[in-house]
Amino acid sequence: MTKRPEEIINTLPPLRRRQVLAGMAGAAAIGLLPRGAFAQDGNVLRIRANSNPSSLDPATGGAGSDHVFLYNFYDTLVDWEPETLAPKPGLAASWDFTDPTTLVLKLQEGVTFHDGSPFNAEAVKFNLDRNRTAQLSNIKKDLANVSEVQATDELTVTLTLSAPDTALPLILSDRAGMMVSPQALNNDPEANVDRAPVGTGPWTFTGWTDNEKVSGERFADHWREGIPGVDGIVLNVIPEAATGLRAIQSGQVDLAYQLDERQQQLVDKMPNLTLVAGPTLYIYQVYLNSARGPLQDVRVRRAMSLAIDRDAYVQVTQAGVGEPAYMNLPKAHWAWSEEAAAVTTFDVDAAKKLMEEAGFADGIELDMRGYPDQGSVQRQEFLLAQWAKIGVKGRFTNAPISEASGRFFGDEKVGDLLMSAWTGRPDPSLTYALMYGQTSYYNPGRVAPPEGYDAALQKSRESNDQAERAAALSTVQKLAMEAALCIPLSIRYEVDATTDRVQNFKANLLGKPKFRDVTLG
Repeated sequence: MTKRPEEIINTLPPLRRRQVLAGMAGAAAIGLLPRGAFAQDGNVLRIRANSNPSSLDPATGGAGSDHVFLYNFYDTLVDWEPETLAPKPGLAASWDFTDPTTLVLKLQEGVTFHDGSPFNAEAVKFNLDRNRTAQLSNIKKDLANVSEVQATDELTVTLTLSAPDTALPLILSDRAGMMVSPQALNNDPEANVDRAPVGTGPWTFTGWTDNEKVSGERFADHWREGIPGVDGIVLNVIPEAATGLRAIQSGQVDLAYQLDERQQQLVDKMPNLTLVAGPTLYIYQVYLNSARGPLQDVRVRRAMSLAIDRDAYVQVTQAGVGEPAYMNLPKAHWAWSEEAAAVTTFDVDAAKKLMEEAGFADGIELDMRGYPDQGSVQRQEFLLAQWAKIGVKGRFTNAPISEASGRFFGDEKVGDLLMSAWTGRPDPSLTYALMYGQTSYYNPGRVAPPEGYDAALQKSRESNDQAERAAALSTVQKLAMEAALCIPLSIRYEVDATTDRVQNFKANLLGKPKFRDVTLG
């Protein structure tokens, strides 16, 4: 029988009850935020964002939380359906695989960038070549199968592939398909627009005050009719979920996304708020630098995974709103694998035995990294309590998302592990390529995945048949979980809140909201 959260809390001494319940009590526990802190202009959508961006250049950013900012200033070549993530036209009006290694894109007519320069095939070629070859690009892995890009005519782009890749259309709905104005980059692929984004998106950029807000105003020449639905947008950076909830409850923002799961019942009971909720691809997980110290031994990594009671994790840290994660996908996903899930179990005795076999019966101490918000701290304390049972000790050094992630994944390689999340990608093969590929940004140790991994991943991209893709991905996922290059913990469910003014907002399976259709009543 599933234990109630308060029963589980009593079995985990390091966890403090006041932290476990803080998300549900936060709205009553915090004072009213100053009214002057947020824009109050008429047709401006005011949003609570949960983190500061790492970059507003889609090629250089390193945080999955950036997408919610990027979508406002950039359109993508391919779009997706919110409920299913099925691909649909974006800046590319259509696309076609003329043979297994040739993808032809037909572009929308009459599209311009915010700086007035034309969006055409040459602009697409520039962006795709920059994304796949520029030294500054963090997304080379996304386009690894693209060997050549040609501007066939003004509105036609031909991609020649080194291997078949049926995932490519959805890959072009992510960072790799966000189009930056070549003119804004002075036609230099090694230049960046980290703090001055220029795309074709619904809003033009007006400002970014670090750790405070990012703003934009309507792009009057946007190619989609009736888009955007509001004249301006302001994303206010409020990392603490309790503060974010208080901001929307008091009317200081119109919309708050990715609130704490423990706040769902509270939002649902507030008469002035509308709850928008649903499953996502967002996975809470621990990234491991498998090139450092004891973590080089797969037995240590496996032991740390086996020591975690994921059912208890969901109950304690998410108030039961979510599900245990046994791989990097949720159970509802078409590529879920029972075989892979069987690898990720809860077995403290087996974990202790692995630590002994690895020569660490007396335990190890690790340099742990994470984020300072209250929810993250609680998740950290849960993990410390679980790992203490097998002799894994340490302390978390916390910093804001963009800083902690940049230092862990970037050139500094600071820390043995990072308690963070995988925010999901539209196609599952991209998730596994980015997380475990040897040269991937999100593989901090740059260690090679297990033998057979790359071949199975490529096989998953050679067919349009979902059953065939799922079978290949099952092998990929099983190998990844056996190698324990990271430790998935749980699936996050979307918990958003809107005021009565907000219309036409809905959550999506990716868990990264788009605001272009939102209007204010």
